[in-house]
Amino acid sequence: MSTNNAYKTMCRGSFPTRYLITKARDLKEDYGWQIKSQYRGKPLKGDLEVSITTYHGNHRKNDWDNFHKLSMDSMTGLIYEDDSQIICATVKKDYDRLNPRIEIEIRPLLTAIKL
Repeated sequence: MSTNNAYKTMCRGSFPTRYLITKARDLKEDYGWQIKSQYRGKPLKGDLEVSITTYHGNHRKNDWDNFHKLSMDSMTGLIYEDDSQIICATVKKDYDRLNPRIEIEIRPLLTAIKL
């Protein structure tokens, strides 16, 4: 589900409020259960880098940046303390009609020494 479809805006008086729709909330919860089944360690600390590959089920126009908010937010408190720890990200978009999915690899960011 893309970020554009996950959130709706509702106005209460003159104050617009953005909220996560039920379908997106359920998907985020499902991501959390998948994460818990694959990672049992403590949340990582410090700067991190991620590699993300999204496998789409069709060749329709899918913007790569719309598909990561829910998956990154669902890892908060499970894989890392907060997604603001992500300093470097590499994203790849691919296709797999039979098995659409998101594959994510997270590792501590190694700091290079400039000489």
